[in-house]
Amino acid sequence: MLLWLADYLAQYYKAFHVFNYLTLRAMLSVLTSLAIAIWFGPTMIEYLRTLKFGQPIRSDGPQTHQVKSGTPTMGGALILVSIGVSTLLWSNLANPYVWIVLGVMVVFGAVGWVDDFRKIVKKDPEGLPARWKYLWQSVGGLAAAVTLYWLAKTPAETTLIFPFFKDLILPLGVFYILLTYLVIVGTSNAVNLTDGLDGLAIMPTVMVAGALAIFAYLTGNIKFAEYLHIPYVAGSGELIVICGSIIGAGLGFLWFNAYPAEVFMGDVGALALGAVLGVIAVIVRQEIVLFIMGGVFVMETVSVMLQVGSFKLRGKRVFRMAPIHHHYELKGWPETKVVIRFWIISFMLVLLGLTTLKIR
Repeated sequence: MLLWLADYLAQYYKAFHVFNYLTLRAMLSVLTSLAIAIWFGPTMIEYLRTLKFGQPIRSDGPQTHQVKSGTPTMGGALILVSIGVSTLLWSNLANPYVWIVLGVMVVFGAVGWVDDFRKIVKKDPEGLPARWKYLWQSVGGLAAAVTLYWLAKTPAETTLIFPFFKDLILPLGVFYILLTYLVIVGTSNAVNLTDGLDGLAIMPTVMVAGALAIFAYLTGNIKFAEYLHIPYVAGSGELIVICGSIIGAGLGFLWFNAYPAEVFMGDVGALALGAVLGVIAVIVRQEIVLFIMGGVFVMETVSVMLQVGSFKLRGKRVFRMAPIHHHYELKGWPETKVVIRFWIISFMLVLLGLTTLKIR
């Protein structure tokens, strides 16, 4: 929106041409979403308290969590609003990728909002029934997948790239739709499973978004893409602005979500953020790298799968409690230690993902 205004003013004052630089708009998007989140955070938290949107705590979880009962949740709405406003202000709204990412965020955020609303207001412990949750996630994921497939102009945009190998690629054809659907829905639920401790999910999300911003910038620049032997996807560079909005909104939310949390993200934030990371990774053709950089999300998801599978097949549990962050809590690790160590792991995995740009 402001880009259009800058282009108009540039006819009279050439200095406004500076807003055509992606890196500048990305930095401004970080600052804008950060300012929105911090400025409106206290008001939203107080409003959630007034509505009595308090987080119910599992009775079978760590007993140290019982003090969190009643802490306002659905704070993820603050993140989504901050991302949305900042993106609309600083991105090129003529770019279809911007609208696809925002559309995915809105759909998955709506699914999470309904789930949270049923748990908190309707006092339904199951929230939105799993079949309906996955149905609407599937609708959003498939809609994005089909749209991206339809928009693809070159074979490289529907090719699976294997990191660390220069010439190992796999043309997907129509199976691109299936892969895109799985990445979006899978990442959405993985981030949601990780969101169980104060600050645990949001900081890895910020780190991964920062790395995806780098991939988006390079993928959208034909010279850098050719030099690094990565696919060139025209227009994908604009996603750096959205990644910047995620970083700013995430850090702003962490201001209030850091231990001891004043507000929780809820499914409205976790499902949407995961889906957004997934669709951005698909657009920049880095699905496998997302799997590496989001290793903490993967670890949390696999721990749940192993726990459920083992209990059904053998009647025994693999972990004291799943997701795995609760396992370490029950082993005696303080919550802050679990969170910070998982942050450190995320940081190392993000760096590993970035090395794939040169190690091929």
